[in-house]
Formats: sequence, C-alpha cells, structure tokens
Amino acid sequence: MQNVVLTIHLLLALGLIGVVLMQRSEGGGLGIGGGGGANTAGRSAANALTKLTWILAVCFLATSITLTILAASGSGNGSVVDSVTAPITTDTPTENPLGDNLLPPSSSDEPALPPTAE
Repeated sequence: MQNVVLTIHLLLALGLIGVVLMQRSEGGGLGIGGGGGANTAGRSAANALTKLTWILAVCFLATSITLTILAASGSGNGSVVDSVTAPITTDTPTENPLGDNLLPPSSSDEPALPPTAE
C-alpha cells in the first residue's frame, strides 16, 4: 500500500514540476516578466494551467499526509533513541580474558625507562 501511494506521490511531484514550468511568467518575480494588462491572449490556457496546478498541489499534499500516516502506523510505539542505544548489561566479566599482565616480557628485572633525547 505504501509503495503504491509513494509511486502516485512521485508522479504527482513530476507533474506539478512540469505544470509549473509550463506556466507563463506574470512578472512578479524579481521585477522581470511580462508587460502590462493589454495582453489577454492565452488567458484561458493560463486559467487551465492554474487550475491544474491547484489540483496537483492538493493531491500532492493529500499523498504527503497519507504517507505520513502510513509511516507512523508502521513505526510502533518505540522511540528512535530506544532502537539506537544498546541496553546496559551487568553481566560483564570482571576478569581480563587475556591475563593480568598485558605488557611484553622484559629481558631483565630492571624497570623500563623512557627513551632519552639525543
């Protein structure tokens, strides 16, 4: 179900992008665009594209809300933090499995000295 709604959502997004790009500029953005109100040719086509844009936008929002509801119903009641953090266990061994002395054996009984600067 979620894949079908997601496919419809993607098709609506592509259709909405196409319809918006096909619309004629009315001159509102950045001070550029068409001239005065004398141009009435193509007004019915602009109205049809505007209506189609509104229809696609409403359908896009509806599929967005539907996808949100589907994702919320499938997520369960747990938190994201609960799934990321590991539970703290007290069953850790107190002994080191490698032994007590992890240093390499020394060749003599003298303590190891730091290297001298030459």
